[in-house]
Amino acid sequence: MASGTDEIVFAPLGGLGEIGMNAALYGFGPPGKRKWIMVDCGVAFAGADMPGVDLILPDPAFIEKNKKDLLGLIITHAHEDHVGAIAALWPRLGCTVYATKFAAGLLHTRRLAEPGAPNVPIEIVAQGSRLTLGPFEIEFVPMSHSIPESNLLVIRTAAGTVVHSGDWKLDANPGLGRSTDIERLKQIGDEGVRALISDSTNILRDGESPSEAEVAKVLSEKISAAKGRVLVTTFASNVSRLRSVCLAAHRAGRQIVLAGRAMERAMDVARECGFLDGVPELLGLDSFSRLPPNRVLVLATGSQGEARAAMSRIIRGDHPVKLSANDLVIFSSRSIPGNEREVNAIVNALILQGADVITDRDALVHCSGHPRRGEVAKLYEWLRPQIAVPAHGEALHLRVHADFARELGVKQVLVAHNGDMISLGPDAPAHLQQIHHGRLYRDGEVILPETDDCFRQRHRLAAAGIVTIAFAVTAKGDIAGTPDVLMFGLPTMTRDNRPMDEVVDRALFQTLDGLPRGKKKDADAACTAVERAVRAAVSNAWGKKPHVHVLAIEV
Repeated sequence: MASGTDEIVFAPLGGLGEIGMNAALYGFGPPGKRKWIMVDCGVAFAGADMPGVDLILPDPAFIEKNKKDLLGLIITHAHEDHVGAIAALWPRLGCTVYATKFAAGLLHTRRLAEPGAPNVPIEIVAQGSRLTLGPFEIEFVPMSHSIPESNLLVIRTAAGTVVHSGDWKLDANPGLGRSTDIERLKQIGDEGVRALISDSTNILRDGESPSEAEVAKVLSEKISAAKGRVLVTTFASNVSRLRSVCLAAHRAGRQIVLAGRAMERAMDVARECGFLDGVPELLGLDSFSRLPPNRVLVLATGSQGEARAAMSRIIRGDHPVKLSANDLVIFSSRSIPGNEREVNAIVNALILQGADVITDRDALVHCSGHPRRGEVAKLYEWLRPQIAVPAHGEALHLRVHADFARELGVKQVLVAHNGDMISLGPDAPAHLQQIHHGRLYRDGEVILPETDDCFRQRHRLAAAGIVTIAFAVTAKGDIAGTPDVLMFGLPTMTRDNRPMDEVVDRALFQTLDGLPRGKKKDADAACTAVERAVRAAVSNAWGKKPHVHVLAIEV
């Protein structure tokens, strides 16, 4: 490309090489003088291997340095993996956020209503509308998904048109909201598409995803046939599913009890947007105990095994909802990769309590909001892009999607990962430089870089525990009083059946007794000697080396 020539570039900060944490940058202009838009700003959820971490966020350092040229943040839809990082990261971006009414409402109630949340400027855009930001014209094309008002973005520039699919599927009967606008997609294809950046989540599966209408029919049958209480858990944002369950409960003569703040918020926003017209009154938890078993249906959060959500609390017995033998529990969801263990633990606990449990392995009680290969093929057929860049998936998904795009006749296919900057036009597509990218961790109310040493320390503590020792030394080098020893996370007995505290005490006192007065008066030297001796003694007795913290106080 000639120096100074305008080009359009794609630079993902998250979502390419992983499921979740979707955040992408599009730039237009010559190098060093580009204007930018950001598409989505989501989170990923930490697994059990990240103790203490609540959420994982994309690192916005690159665009933060260029924030004067950031024209706006465009939201495709309101799932947490697309909007969940906005409240935390917006102060580093400072731009206007553009979202549909439902996405804006859910963002306000879920994140921007939290104490200390920033006052984020949000402009409402309608599906089917167009928005001009500097050199970009962005069109919002309705797409079916597992949340209302999901959009594909058509990003038009002087260097060509790029289509960012967002999350989508083909569903002629999505239950509520607008279905995928196939005719508009064909028209866009006729206009000419330079590049397609598209969802890879279900690219490993053949055929097409089932419709929400099919799921609604099966749910209605299961709810109608139930004799005792019915509990349905699903994603709080899947308003179409929630509506289907509510209508099925009403037809079966059951009243609906909501269990979970996230679900209450989603239903409130959905009602404001007109998505719950005709849905009967929803009751609070205080109504549960007053309703006969065959006249109640509970809609509960926690389908992914979240520790603080309703489902986990119900099986622990610290929730107003109580289940009995032969009550029916329906998991109208699928486990997000990484959550399988937690979800299985809840399913097993329910079965041990005598409940009947139905999951998507047993019946069509859930369908994905993402396209399978048959649907992906149709999108390529309609849009006919010159360039394909797979997105929204792990490394395997991206590679399989790339191969599939080539099979479909796309001549120029690039596999990109977070931090890659890709030139999409007007010249031949190419990998440019890497940009700064990475992960930030929300740890309580603090946002920390992934390099913070506390995470390494927690892994070490989780694997081998900690021994804390404090003792006092006089100016003459004598030990004053009795040392204080605390142990956390160590077994109480050694492999040869000795009390572990005796092992620690023996190493501690032998070391102190053997130190010359001069070294005892040197707090650093005394602490180092005790630390090494105790760690070695525990290692010999246990086979693991604990973290040993020693404090010497001069008196």
